[in-house]
Amino acid sequence: MEQNDPYSLISGYMTSDIRSSMLAVGRDKLSRLTEIRLYAGRGAAFIFPDRIRFLTADGRLVSDSHDKNCVSVTADDVRNIVSGLCHYSLHSYSKELREGYIVLSGGVRVGIAGRVSETSGKMLTEYSSLNFRISRSIKCCAEELFLKTGCGAGSVLICGGVNSGKTTLLRDLCRICGSRMKTVLIDERNELSSCSGGIPQNDVGELTDILTGSTRSEGILMAIRTLSPEIIFCDEISDENDAEAILRGYGSGVRFAATIHAESYEDIFRRKAAAPLISEGVFTHAVILEGSSFPSRIREIRRLVNAPENNGSITVFSGRSSCRSSRL
Repeated sequence: MEQNDPYSLISGYMTSDIRSSMLAVGRDKLSRLTEIRLYAGRGAAFIFPDRIRFLTADGRLVSDSHDKNCVSVTADDVRNIVSGLCHYSLHSYSKELREGYIVLSGGVRVGIAGRVSETSGKMLTEYSSLNFRISRSIKCCAEELFLKTGCGAGSVLICGGVNSGKTTLLRDLCRICGSRMKTVLIDERNELSSCSGGIPQNDVGELTDILTGSTRSEGILMAIRTLSPEIIFCDEISDENDAEAILRGYGSGVRFAATIHAESYEDIFRRKAAAPLISEGVFTHAVILEGSSFPSRIREIRRLVNAPENNGSITVFSGRSSCRSSRL
């Protein structure tokens, strides 16, 4: 196993017994692994698109969580892992502990559950479980998307559910566009670029300016004022502030590529952030992904036009795309 891959990175934060069990798992068993979840007083779950398995002390992955050989995660394990994730300075990570997640190098996001303390500024002070969500860069997975949507001249809204590969596809599309035009990436959680010391660890394009740490809406407005982008990338637009900022950018001649949580074309219009953007013509194409069973695979591409008989769109692609789910 390579030392810089997500699995090796995650295992490095584990306590010694859990790490030993993880490293004993055969690499062939880890294909398409999407999440590793640890539960205090319970076990360690490995989440795949089509199944859930539980880690045993000798490195097997079993379907029965009550198997007597399953790893038992203690409260001390979880507490020590969180301390390591915070580089043994919880105070320095107070913002992350208030928001409930930490992003590691490579874009691996760790969700934290537990007790929120009112006396500590609504910060997590006791921890009950951890979710390591594996992020991958898959070069070239967005090439077909770029060609079919004319992303060099239009704006794209990538739609899908949880673990459908929206971020993976967006990252690679940013790499392609960012090698051809002035591009800004609003990377609020540092999941797409994985910047360290100002240097992106993931390839997001030679001409891409990266803004991390700001909200999407603040970052968009900052980019418009100072970076003269031709296209702006942002992940998971979700509220009216995002929509308003995108509309201001669109009014200034900026194009956008963004993702949104929506599992069908009809579902897009149930999202308050999306409906005004569609009606104002901000996005030229909507891309619908297959879902968590086939991450990053495109189900459908619709060109958004004034066509009431077609519900405001024309299908330009339907079926399996050339995008492939990745292998760990």
